Amino acid sequence: MKTEDFNYDLPEELIAQTPLKDRASSKLLVMDRFTGEIEHKEFHDIKDYLHEGDVLVINNTKVIPARLMGVKEDTGAVIELLLLKDLGEDKWECLSRPQKRLHVGTIVKFSDELSAEVIELLDDGVTHVKLLYKGILLEILDRLGEMPLPPYIHEKLQEKDRYNTVYAKFIGSAAAPTAGLHFTKELLNDLKDMGVIITEVTLHVGLGTFRPVEVDDIRNHHMHSEYYEMTKETADILNKAKEDNRRIIAVGTTSTRTLETIMNKYNEFRECKGNTDIFIYPGYEFKAIDCLITNFHLPKSTLVMLVSAFSKKEYILNAYKEAINNKYRFFSFGDAMFIKKD
Repeated sequence: MKTEDFNYDLPEELIAQTPLKDRASSKLLVMDRFTGEIEHKEFHDIKDYLHEGDVLVINNTKVIPARLMGVKEDTGAVIELLLLKDLGEDKWECLSRPQKRLHVGTIVKFSDELSAEVIELLDDGVTHVKLLYKGILLEILDRLGEMPLPPYIHEKLQEKDRYNTVYAKFIGSAAAPTAGLHFTKELLNDLKDMGVIITEVTLHVGLGTFRPVEVDDIRNHHMHSEYYEMTKETADILNKAKEDNRRIIAVGTTSTRTLETIMNKYNEFRECKGNTDIFIYPGYEFKAIDCLITNFHLPKSTLVMLVSAFSKKEYILNAYKEAINNKYRFFSFGDAMFIKKD
């Protein structure tokens, strides 16, 4: 199976640069998982497709303003760090640019209250640093850092909270679980009033998000591991839904990967935490979810491969072509897709 099989042509003007004022007013392409049949709606119309007893699974991870611009203390060279993962004891895994200017012991200064000391240099720009600061780190990052927007977004984000879901709770992600950006508190309350059960998992989006597939044969691609967690309450809700043959609807590929990881490991849902490097591509047999709410993803990405596995590659690429013809907005701040099973 070739990476090129998951390519498509996207006009650059369809890459969304800014979020819509109303999260739930984005377009929604509804596609039948098994027939490929398509409808064009708006995201708030998702209420017409969810039923009493459905379980909607959201990822409650939270992104911090983790992109930092600083200078080397000895030379004044400009260095960018993107904090990816808290390793404990103020040590962080990050992406550094340009890494070739760094060596073990280098001090990068961001302000009088925050610096970073390089403690290890790894491949592909991955760097381990120890943060040196006075005060409360998250407050400092809120003042100094920028949200780690993907490189295809060139506009400055006016409101930092727009790169988080309204239900973001646990800090730890280097990128937002973007399918969840379409939900408002009002829409979630409406769904609850309809009898839809909303439950949460955590998956902290990490380095894998920034890594393109660079091999010809997708089976040779290795996913970077990401931390996940499921509570007993969520496990009980999901197991009961399976028992009752009710639909489990994942909001986003991150929720999907969490649920499928746990089901593969235990053959049921259970309270657990760990790291997953699950890579889902066509041929994979889904065990956990019935429907998927997702955004439109980059060509040749692992996410296009995942949604192709959930339906059919031909249906997905046709839906993407239909979305392009109808001027949908693509990627992180773009429009949404609901892959449904009745």
